[in-house]
Amino acid sequence: MLKKVRVRLLVGRPRTRPGAVAGDKAYSSRANRAYLRKRHIKAVISEKKDQAANRKKKGSRGGRPVSHDADLYKERNTVEHLINKLKAWRGIATRYDKTPGSYLAGLHLRASIVELVRRYLPCHTREEVGNLDPWIQARVDESQADQPI
Repeated sequence: MLKKVRVRLLVGRPRTRPGAVAGDKAYSSRANRAYLRKRHIKAVISEKKDQAANRKKKGSRGGRPVSHDADLYKERNTVEHLINKLKAWRGIATRYDKTPGSYLAGLHLRASIVELVRRYLPCHTREEVGNLDPWIQARVDESQADQPI
């Protein structure tokens, strides 16, 4: 999956090596960490309890404990929340589209809707929004419920 990473810059070709990769405990394998270390990428992945127990059981032969930036690790939930918002759209969650191009177009469309809602929706009323996406409608209901009467 990391082979497809491209970080676009304003000028020049896109970077293919991010500064850090955040992942949950499922990606804490030795092979993943070795791959990131080989490419000089900081791994922000916490260690599984069983891996830590096995390392400690081996004593001095078990190696050093895995280090990761706890602050960066806490911020990875931002990405997870965005993915959950994208998957709220049934076509993306089920991968219903036949071609990769149309799936990517749907992904871009949904990301645009999420960003527009994040920026502008709290300012509008339900009547202005009309019949849009059910996810957007739910956010309107939530924002109006929080406002005092």
